[in-house]
Amino acid sequence: MSTVKTDCRPSAHAGWVTEVQTPSLRFSMAVNEILYQGKSEFQEIIVADTKQFGRVLSLDGVFQTSDAEEWVYHEMIAHVPLYMHPHPERVLIIGGGDGGSAREVLRHPEVRAVDMVEIDAEVIRLAKQYFPQIASALIAEPDRLHVTVGDGLAKVAATENEYDVIIVDCSDPIGPGEGLFQRQFYRDACRALKAGGLLVQQTDSPFLRGALVHDIVRVMSDEFAYARLYLAAIPIYPSGMHSFMLASKGEDPLTALRRPVDIAPLRYYNDAIAKAAFVLPNFVKTLLRERPQE
Repeated sequence: MSTVKTDCRPSAHAGWVTEVQTPSLRFSMAVNEILYQGKSEFQEIIVADTKQFGRVLSLDGVFQTSDAEEWVYHEMIAHVPLYMHPHPERVLIIGGGDGGSAREVLRHPEVRAVDMVEIDAEVIRLAKQYFPQIASALIAEPDRLHVTVGDGLAKVAATENEYDVIIVDCSDPIGPGEGLFQRQFYRDACRALKAGGLLVQQTDSPFLRGALVHDIVRVMSDEFAYARLYLAAIPIYPSGMHSFMLASKGEDPLTALRRPVDIAPLRYYNDAIAKAAFVLPNFVKTLLRERPQE
């Protein structure tokens, strides 16, 4: 999910919903109807039926997912690590309350158990109600999926040598998601992984949030054997260029063998994308070395 803190106040009367991506940049969608607007214990939640992207979920003013293009994010956060790990039997998802990551992970028959820890029960409830295609795994409740409403930080801190893959499908690096971008969390996550385990986390736009991306790479590189950035084109996220960080306790993700894609249909991820996603533009290579100004 996207991680730019904004102040979004959609108006059904005005007919638009807007995310303030930076102080000088806004992204607006024309809406047919505001389906839900309320506040949970943790955040403001908005579900809007938009003209361009269908139903859109916003948390604290940040566009998280939409009917029209959710498959890009969910395929890239799930299949990149799962096809890289030789035997991904146990998977932990931190966040992911819309259910899309769980849906994609469960498409891998070798995955025997998926633990999902989401802090906000209201996100899960609304995803089931308004985004049934994304939340299909949450609705079906298969035996392999175990959903807990709780603190992902505490779960990881209390775990050792248990998971093959950890997927951090979180929102902002402030508020309820702040701790998921801190050194202690990465240290705990490394301990929670088995030998050769992989951690993947969404890490925002390198074009607009280069300093954040730089800092995450530095910290992950300290705590894991390898930390590699990869990219995907996600239309509703700031700048359309979104990054993910893949950290490994074993092989370098740039040279590790990948199992060929054997599930279908997929709309974004394929064998060529698995390699190409790690090929970085020069400006991204530079910001990984040199921290840009905020």
